[in-house]
Amino acid sequence: MSMAIDTTPTPTPAPVAEQQAAPRLSARDRLILFVLCAAQFMVALDFSVLNVALPVLGADLGMSTSALQWAVTAFALPSGGFLLLFGRMGDLYGRRRLFLAGLALFGAASLLATLAWDPASFLAGRALQGLGAAAIVPTGMSLLTTTFPEGPARDRALGISGTLLSLGFTVGMVAGGVLTDLLSWRSTMGLLALFALIVLPLAPRLLPESLPHSLEGVGGAPLPERPRLDVPGAVTVTGGLLSLIYALTTAAEHGFGRTDVLVTLGAGLLLLAAFVAVESRSAAPLVFLPMLRRRTVAWGNLGGLVTFSTMSTVVFVLTLYLQEVLRLSAFETGLVFGVQGLLSVVAGSLAPRVIGRFGARRTLVGSLAGQGLLGLPLLVMGEGSWSVVLATAAVSLASMCHLGAIISYGLTVTSGVPDEEQGLATGLVTSTQQVGITVGIPLLGVLATTATDLPSGVHTVLVLDAAIVLAAAVLVAVGLRSNRPAGSGAVEAEPLRAR
Repeated sequence: MSMAIDTTPTPTPAPVAEQQAAPRLSARDRLILFVLCAAQFMVALDFSVLNVALPVLGADLGMSTSALQWAVTAFALPSGGFLLLFGRMGDLYGRRRLFLAGLALFGAASLLATLAWDPASFLAGRALQGLGAAAIVPTGMSLLTTTFPEGPARDRALGISGTLLSLGFTVGMVAGGVLTDLLSWRSTMGLLALFALIVLPLAPRLLPESLPHSLEGVGGAPLPERPRLDVPGAVTVTGGLLSLIYALTTAAEHGFGRTDVLVTLGAGLLLLAAFVAVESRSAAPLVFLPMLRRRTVAWGNLGGLVTFSTMSTVVFVLTLYLQEVLRLSAFETGLVFGVQGLLSVVAGSLAPRVIGRFGARRTLVGSLAGQGLLGLPLLVMGEGSWSVVLATAAVSLASMCHLGAIISYGLTVTSGVPDEEQGLATGLVTSTQQVGITVGIPLLGVLATTATDLPSGVHTVLVLDAAIVLAAAVLVAVGLRSNRPAGSGAVEAEPLRAR
């Protein structure tokens, strides 16, 4: 049985003025958006809230400095490795129920991490948090894109979601330092448990029941039997992502020369190659490969991968520079990124209007170019106090472009994809986010940490970072070339046919 992708021609876009006037959301829609965005914010917060607390945590639980990387890796492995699998499971068995299960697991795991009595219990909590996040992120994104119809309403919803995703990472860095200083490292995990406790009771009453479209036949008639999950595809892609993320996160701490890094890196690449082979022959694939021939999906995800990996690298090396060269405290460093977070909120409110005026494709290309160019002033940083002002201004403005890229690439990838395929599309979007955040620091950031002196290493990373982003902007512009009018926020949906 082959999967069909909607071949209905894309309707003519509405006039610019009409598209910019997004419909007012009902009270219920606003509550649904609050629940979905709060869950996404909670997961984004988890990526960074623990970072500045790691030294204190290690001393309290008796973890060595080398073992502290597992506080991050234990979360990153399952959260990145299971995204595609859980995105497809949501399509097949119900996004709402998987979203709720992920929320419950995340909350319980956060409580376990808060009460951890030794390294094993803490790392178990972190791993279960990652598993819960892997269920929350793709199903939450799918619920958002299916609840809000394509056009101004979805643009606005994704703008708010993208803003909170970026803001959550930044707020986590500030909140982590404040909570650790005032209370203890355990309060950072307790904050996440509190978020889950607030969101979980609201979600069942607000979120719509999710009868998977995959279980409907022509005309909405039920299919005689439930489609089966592609088990070989699930095993190979999950194993491949787990191996790849482990190799890259370990390499960030210890370099690429270790045997376990080389073995897991090779295994990850082989398993992902096997996944492609399995999917090309599967009757009900986990990822419908012809979807990747859709220009919006392929090139949009490339833009997303680059914007996440390069911006996370800039934040990482700039954190090192501010603390080790400019001698800022962890709290002062957090304040620098607090300014970045505030401007990200501004960018999130402006991005839907920009997309409505110029279209998602042009916004994505322009945002990538802006992110690359605005990072270049960081190359003249010195050791004077003026460098703090320069760093704050440059990273904040670059982050505004970064947020524009986040929102426009999400719209680019999901635009024109039918509801029954949204889990696949948003699974790719969220996997791109996680892989981008994970690979940037090991591949580029390690150049700063292994350089003979930190300033020269940071400058090398910033040059390479800008070159990669600008090259990606050119590639995405060519790959997404379109004759569609500039006033449409949507991106053309290319018809695909199953082979």
